[in-house]
Amino acid sequence: MKIKVLGPGCSKCHQLEQVVREVVKELAVDASVEEVKDMKKIMTYPILMTPGLVINEELVCSGKVPSKAEVTQMIIDGLEKGEGNRKP
Repeated sequence: MKIKVLGPGCSKCHQLEQVVREVVKELAVDASVEEVKDMKKIMTYPILMTPGLVINEELVCSGKVPSKAEVTQMIIDGLEKGEGNRKP
């Protein structure tokens, strides 16, 4: 699973990244978490406000820091969508 936190590096971006890393650790998910600070790369996603959260190349949240419960659900949803892409 690939997870990206989109934003210039503000406090909300760092807060979102911290929550994402906590959830990934708690769920024991095999995921890479990447901070994307380059505005040209950020603008390749349909985002109007940062921070943004991208799971498996799908923008799932932008313009706010979701709660830990919301992030947990977003990651679980991403895992369920990704199951169809797994090779046996």
